[in-house]
Amino acid sequence: MGRNKKNEKLIYGIIGLGRFGTAIAEELASAGADMVVLDRDEERIDYAKELTENTYIVKNLEKKTLSETGIQNCDVVILCIGEQIDVSILTTLNLISMGIPKVIAKASSAAHGDILERLGAEVVYPERDMAVRLAHRLETSQSLDFIQLSEKLNISKFSLPERAIGKSVVEVNFRGHFGLNIIAVENGSEILESIRPDYIFKKGDILYLSGSKESFAKLSDWSNKG
Repeated sequence: MGRNKKNEKLIYGIIGLGRFGTAIAEELASAGADMVVLDRDEERIDYAKELTENTYIVKNLEKKTLSETGIQNCDVVILCIGEQIDVSILTTLNLISMGIPKVIAKASSAAHGDILERLGAEVVYPERDMAVRLAHRLETSQSLDFIQLSEKLNISKFSLPERAIGKSVVEVNFRGHFGLNIIAVENGSEILESIRPDYIFKKGDILYLSGSKESFAKLSDWSNKG
C-alpha cells in the first residue's frame, strides 16, 4: 500500500485480530480511518475485509514479510499480540527499525511492557486496564466509569453524593478536601465545562473528576457517611 501524500489522514496498521485488535479495527473503521490489517488467520482476515480493503494474511512477522505489506507507510501501528512475548518483542523491534513514527504494543505483564518501552514502543495493558476500571466501579458505588491515565492521575464519571446537593462548589471543596478537580458537570442534556465557585450542586448532577485513586477513595468514604 503506497502512501498518498495528498491525504492528510493518518494511516493505521493493526497486527493481530484477537478481541483487542478486532475492537480497535472496528472503532477505526467506524471513524472512517485508513488502515492496514495483518493476521495469520484467514477467517479473521475475511471479516476484516468488511472494514478495510488493505488486509494481508501473513504466516510470520519477519521484517521482510512486514515490508511486503507496506505497513512501513503507516503513521501508527498497533501490535495486538501480547501472549507470545518473544514474537511481540521481535515484531516491535522490526516495526521501530522500519521507521514507523508511532508503535503501540500490547503487553501481557509489567516485565513485558518494560521491555517494549525500552525498545521505544508505547505500551498498553488492555486486560489490566479493564480490571482496574471494573474494580474501581465495584469499590465505589457512585462511580459510573473510570479511566486510569497513570498511577497518579485518573478520570472518573461520578454521581453527585447526596451530601453535596444544595451546596456550592466552594462549600464542598472537592480540591481541598479530597484532592480532586472538577472537569465538568452533567445534568440531563446539559454539560457545564466551566464551573464557577458559586455553582450550586443539584440532584441528578454527574461529575467528571480527575485525581488519584486515593482521592476517589476519600470521596467515596465521605459519600457513604452521608
